[in-house]
Amino acid sequence: MPSPTQRALARIPERYKPFLVQHRKLVKFLLVGGTCFVLTTVIDLGLKFTVLQHKPVVALTVATVVATVVSYVLNRQWSFRANGRHREAILFFAVSALAVVVNDLPLILSRYVLDLREPDVTPLTQEIADFLSGMIIGTFLAMIFRFWAMNRWVFTRTGPAGSSAEDLEPERV
Repeated sequence: MPSPTQRALARIPERYKPFLVQHRKLVKFLLVGGTCFVLTTVIDLGLKFTVLQHKPVVALTVATVVATVVSYVLNRQWSFRANGRHREAILFFAVSALAVVVNDLPLILSRYVLDLREPDVTPLTQEIADFLSGMIIGTFLAMIFRFWAMNRWVFTRTGPAGSSAEDLEPERV
């Protein structure tokens, strides 16, 4: 029985398969990242419009930390297929803590340096500026940093046999 990855790859046009197989780690990382981006957005907006109305940086930080835990599990088990090590977890969360700061910096800049907040701007402008600076720009910068740092320092070992290109190849009958 083919794995979910093999079934998904079987639906991809042949001309794209070599690229996806060659960059499988990046593709998986981006899929995990997309999932965590949606999770971060939902938590951030939920917190901003309820209990943390006047603390947008705290809301984004909490949302990012929750998504980081989910990201660790998904990246460790699927994207990088790393062997279990305590050092790996410590490095992951150290890199992720730095990435949270990278993620928050554009929002801090937007809110408190550029003063894109009420009463200087309309509530709609404030929310658009928050979303663009925190969720789009911040997440993009943090994603680039995370991929580079995770590949370089955290998930440096390969997983069990068979976790290389074979797990992306469609099953041959």
